[in-house]
Amino acid sequence: MNHAAIKRSVKEIAEHVRATVHGDGRIEVTGVSSIASASPGDLVFVEDEKNLRLALQSPAAAVIAGAFAAGNTASKPLILSSQPRLAFARAAQFFSASSKREPGIHPSAVVHPSARLGKDAVVGEHVVIGESVVIGEATRIGAASVIGSGVRLGRHCQLYPNVTIYPGAQLGDRVIVHAGAVLGSDGFGYVRDKDTGRYEKFPQIGRLEIEDDVEIGANTTIDRGALEVTRIARGTKIDNLVHIGHNCQIGEDVVIAAQTGFSGSIVVENNVVLGGQVGVGEHARICEGVMLGGQGGVLPKKILRGKGVAFWGTPAQPLRQYLKQLAAVARLAKK
Repeated sequence: MNHAAIKRSVKEIAEHVRATVHGDGRIEVTGVSSIASASPGDLVFVEDEKNLRLALQSPAAAVIAGAFAAGNTASKPLILSSQPRLAFARAAQFFSASSKREPGIHPSAVVHPSARLGKDAVVGEHVVIGESVVIGEATRIGAASVIGSGVRLGRHCQLYPNVTIYPGAQLGDRVIVHAGAVLGSDGFGYVRDKDTGRYEKFPQIGRLEIEDDVEIGANTTIDRGALEVTRIARGTKIDNLVHIGHNCQIGEDVVIAAQTGFSGSIVVENNVVLGGQVGVGEHARICEGVMLGGQGGVLPKKILRGKGVAFWGTPAQPLRQYLKQLAAVARLAKK
């Protein structure tokens, strides 16, 4: 991923990723790459000693590596980090942040006079920004996005094209929202009239609050609270095509893979990891540190407990128990 107009010295990169330089820190780098596709000027990384030789033989300008490379007498400069993959990710962000478009409002955008835009904000083509919206410093809003009245966006957020944020939602700092996401829409709440059998809409007048450093995938939908609040806590990462229903409380540093669906009023505590196509019933609770494998199902009002415990299956069970049941069924099938 080269940015021809951007050059960063190895020393600058090392300081940004909080690592140390072994070799010539004045060498300039123009982008990041894998070892296999590296070009002159690229930065690559390795996590073990066996791949270090390949990296040093590549055309790359510099290599991020772990402490195992400290004694190496390489011709290329090395950036030494205890977490090479993390350092590489930070370096990539460093280049990405340097290549953003100039701040300003595109002439085709429609911005309500009462909206307040922070310094260096970017508003793309055909964006609509409603009444009393507040947009933080250096936040970027992609083409054809719609920001409803009263929405508050923090600093250094990135909204990709065609994002829709319903009125009253709040997003913290450094939130990333990918294309097609819908935030703050009405929850799926209805009351049935026993006399007529017809369904009538239950009020969906709560709020949606998304805290700092959350990332939301493409075409994901998150409902506002019915009467209270739906909250996504700091640092949570949500994949594409996820649905989160009204009144859900998602904790910090949760990871949710694609096509997962949450009913209403679910609590997911901190550091939970959910695989793809997981389904969670209403009023369920997934406790801190639980891991739930792909296509796992949590029944309504069920509680999953066990920090570091892996669950799988529908209804979700501890992995060891689930595998024993599969083995038992296989033995019965043979009989």
